[in-house]
Amino acid sequence: MGSIPDLAPLWLSLQVAGAATLLMLPLGVLAAWWLAQGRPFPGKGLIETLLMLPLVLPPTVAGYYLLLLFGRGTRLGQWINDSAGLHLLFTWQGAAVAASVMALPLFIRTASAAFASVEREMLEAGRTLGASEIGLLRWVIIPMSYRGLLAGLALAFARALGEFGATLMLAGSIPGRTQTLPLALYAAVQAGKDSEALGYTLLLSLVAFVLLGSVGLYQRRIATGRAER
Repeated sequence: MGSIPDLAPLWLSLQVAGAATLLMLPLGVLAAWWLAQGRPFPGKGLIETLLMLPLVLPPTVAGYYLLLLFGRGTRLGQWINDSAGLHLLFTWQGAAVAASVMALPLFIRTASAAFASVEREMLEAGRTLGASEIGLLRWVIIPMSYRGLLAGLALAFARALGEFGATLMLAGSIPGRTQTLPLALYAAVQAGKDSEALGYTLLLSLVAFVLLGSVGLYQRRIATGRAER
């Protein structure tokens, strides 16, 4: 049986995944709404491709881009560190930023599909009555798409929880500071601590299973409640 002598990586992973989910949520909602309901214009496809790029890029490549952005090796990185005072390298906040970047496209794809299911006739009627786009998003689109948004949030949180490559590039693997559960698993394997590695593997699997299972159960209950009305 595997054993976990130190649960610090788990608590850090939950902290990083929670912060990453909150960090990507505003941009994710706006981007998904824009992709699903926004009017076409030249260059829209290019922007959509850029938003989806972390979904197919190797995480280490995305992490290296973030390292260039937030490190001191570029002028922009120097300005971010020295003028803006934003120091993310080798911090848990940097790990959260890396995880949010990797989780963002997964949330956008799920949320945009939910937003696209809202009938355009209803939106046009709202615009005719003078509703603003933000008002439509707040009072019509989100309430009618919350099940898809909930699924997107769960997938984004799970993706952030399991993030490895980009986190390692930007935040490193410092025990007690930036060593999340996937990084602790890798360190245990590298050190030949098979029992500890198995414990981390089972723990990651259990957390992901409980998270996705809970969301699925909640959605089925909502669907059943509606069907009974």
